[in-house]
This record gives sequence, structure tokens and C-alpha cells, in this order.
Amino acid sequence: MKSYKRLAVIAALSVFICTASNAKNINKHRWTEEQANEWYSKLPWLVGCNYIPATAINQIEMWSKDTYDPRQIDKELTWAESIGFNTLRVFLSSVVWEHDPQELKNNMSDFLNICERHHIRPFFVLLDDNWLPESKYGVQPKPKPGVHNSGWVKDPAISLRADTTRLYKFLRRYFKDVIGSFRNDRRILFWDIYNEPGAQGIGVASYNLMKKTYEWAREARPSQPITSCICEMGAKNVRLQAFQLEHNDINTYHNYKDSHDQEEMIKYLRMGNRPLICTEYMARKFNSKFQNVLPVLKKHRVGAINWGFVAGKTNTNFAWNDPLPDMKEPPVWFHDIFRTDGTPFDQEEIDVIKSLTGK
Repeated sequence: MKSYKRLAVIAALSVFICTASNAKNINKHRWTEEQANEWYSKLPWLVGCNYIPATAINQIEMWSKDTYDPRQIDKELTWAESIGFNTLRVFLSSVVWEHDPQELKNNMSDFLNICERHHIRPFFVLLDDNWLPESKYGVQPKPKPGVHNSGWVKDPAISLRADTTRLYKFLRRYFKDVIGSFRNDRRILFWDIYNEPGAQGIGVASYNLMKKTYEWAREARPSQPITSCICEMGAKNVRLQAFQLEHNDINTYHNYKDSHDQEEMIKYLRMGNRPLICTEYMARKFNSKFQNVLPVLKKHRVGAINWGFVAGKTNTNFAWNDPLPDMKEPPVWFHDIFRTDGTPFDQEEIDVIKSLTGK
């Protein structure tokens, strides 16, 4: 609870902390609270998952020309629709865009068509501070048995971050092309411009890059709102969190703890008076489950986006920092809902989800 009280102070002070950062009018086109809440009021309760098909180990493999798998995606989204999911959080790849911008955008459009057939409006993540430090286009590594997210990659790669002049020029083109190309596409719910900035010990080293992502996203003038998630709360990330709270159109956050902790986080983030969506939750090992957390999110009309859907090449049914190389699957899954044949890990979870989504 102390973390959330600290966050409440951050929220109250953020307008003062961020005043100096607005020299380039980053907030010029920020949605007002009234605009954001009106937009949210017209939506159904948002329920879905962080999605990658079982046949992809990371963002690069999901979107590359030779490995993009629309038949698998269509099959899996049939299962998502059947339990009432109406949105998905999906990571893009600047690596794929750099190789062939049109390739990425064509596959995005095809993916959106598949989602539309299943009555799903996804949202896209453009950058990520998590997992492996380096990446490249081409054949991706095979999964390491029993290792959580053994092939997921940071975006941009750490080696690119030293030369900010070159990196910022590249990423500005990426943001403006991708967001600009889909800026009026009603199939897209919103833009999640940076996943967990400062995560995995990077801390405030991501601050300047994160500030730039808001600038580039605003330049593209999307009709959809933009956001970046609140995570890893604590003194070391105060600057990051304050900036996010002052610049998000809608507020998103991650919480892998139990229902009580969810209630506390919602309480303090609601001080921002903007729509609230939990874009990562559900880790059974930490008592973050559909049975106890999803009802809380519905009660508060907070969007509910769990991590994982089909247990595949990402191995996210195995827990963080707990490799089990000799097991086909752990006795209790960490994330994910379905096996590759469409059978659920736990039928009780499916019943709970369907009861809350009306399916």
C-alpha cells in the first residue's frame, strides 16, 4: 500500500514536475479528461489478453513475412471470441518495420481484418524495455525448454541506445509511419506507445526516450488515444511515472498481485480522473487469478487484459526466473489459458470468464 500512497503523491505533483518538460508542447494535443471519459463511456467493458500466436516466439517472428501466420491467428481468435474477449494487446516490432515498412503494415491490416471478423478491437504496443537485450531480423532462436519468454526481445535493442541522434531519427520515422498510417482506423482501440519504460533495471535511463515517444505519437495525430503503462512503482521511477500521468490520454497499468492489491492500485490511479485499463495481470503463482481479480476489475469497470492466451513458443506458462527444462508443462501454469489444441488449462477459469463477459 505504501507504493500506492507514493503514487498518489506523484499524481498530485505531476503537473508541477512536468511543466518544464513541455517546452515542445508535447501535451498540445492531449485529450481532455472529458474527451477521454466520453470515449470510454461508449465502449463495452474491455476484456482480453496480451496476444501472440503459439507459433511465434517473439514480436519479430509474429510479424515477419515468412512467419506471419494468419491461419493460426484466426483459429486462436475463434477461441478468444468464444469466451467473450473483445480486445487484445499486441506488440509490434521496429525490427520488422526497418526491414520492410510495408510488410509490417500489410500484416497489421490483415491482422485487424481477422480481429474484426471476431468482433475484437486490439491495441498495439510500439516499444518494450523487457527481456533479451539484442535482436535482428531473420530466423529467430528456438524456445529454451521450460524457460519463460526465452526469445522475447527489447525494442529498441540496447546496442542502439547509445547513439541517440541516429536512434531517435529512426524511431520517429517508425512512429509517424505506423501510427500515421492507421491514425483514423476504427479497428484500432488505442496506441500503447511504450511497454514498461525503465523495467528490468533500466530505470530513468529510459526517461528521455519515453518523452520522445509521446512527442512522436502526438506528431502522427492519431484519432485514437495514446498511453504508456504505469509499472515498477518506487522512488527510482518517480520521474517516469509522473510524466506518464501527466501525458497519457487514458491511464494503463500492470499488476500481478492479488485482488486486494488491485483494489488499492485502482483507488489511487483513479485520482487521475481518466479511463483506467489494467493491461497486464494474471499470474497464478502470485494469487492473481481470473477467479479473484477479474470480478474486481469488472466491479470498477477497469479494462482487464491478462498476460498470455495459448501456451506456445513463448513458454509463458512457465514462471519468471523458475526454469523447468525437464517438464513439458508446469503443474500450475504461470500465464496463458489454452493449450494448442484449444483445451483450457482450467475449465473453472473459462466458466468464470464467460460468466463475467456474458458468454
